Amino acid sequence: MTEIIPTEKLHMLGTETHLFQGGEYGDIPISFFLVSASPGDGPKLHKHPYVEIFVVQEGQATITIGDTTIKVEEGHIAIGPANVPHKFINSGKGLLRMVNIHPSKEVIQQWLED
Repeated sequence: MTEIIPTEKLHMLGTETHLFQGGEYGDIPISFFLVSASPGDGPKLHKHPYVEIFVVQEGQATITIGDTTIKVEEGHIAIGPANVPHKFINSGKGLLRMVNIHPSKEVIQQWLED
């Protein structure tokens, strides 16, 4: 069955980030965030029991994965291993757009910072 899902129907986080959880659409084993972040915005330190794939489509993100901090620009992909604390911030001057892929039917997240 083909299903078209308008972005507006997804869960909203903040003012522009959307969350797709595959389990809500027929037990699909993938979830993802459609991130739109202003300069200086990003989530605090957290981890997942699976890898997370960061696909930067526009702008620049500074991503901390474990003890490593890297700058990732549009057109590049970073991969965070399972159970390794990570966070990112829009370190560019314009909007950051990225897709963060979670190979799970739901996002499982443990926050490590307040």
